[in-house]
Amino acid sequence: MEGNQIILQGTTCKQLIEDLKSVFIEVLQDQQSHNTVMADNELMTREDVCDLLQINKSTLWKRTKNGRLQAYGQGRRVYYKRSEVLESLTPLKK
Repeated sequence: MEGNQIILQGTTCKQLIEDLKSVFIEVLQDQQSHNTVMADNELMTREDVCDLLQINKSTLWKRTKNGRLQAYGQGRRVYYKRSEVLESLTPLKK
């Protein structure tokens, strides 16, 4: 593509920069919202959840058994949804 030129007529440099800024901002916002949706639906292993909550596997098992956390399975593997793990946290009373 060497030697190709784009000629803009009727557009000032300042106008071009502003137009490009708005396009970049829109693309970044779309990417950010897409990443947020993906992060909410992210599946986590038992080890990931234990690391995130700083608990051991027996505590995770108890929380799953008593219904505080919902587990999902695929074959012999157990997964948790990141959004549900974070929603399971409750604020402490002051």
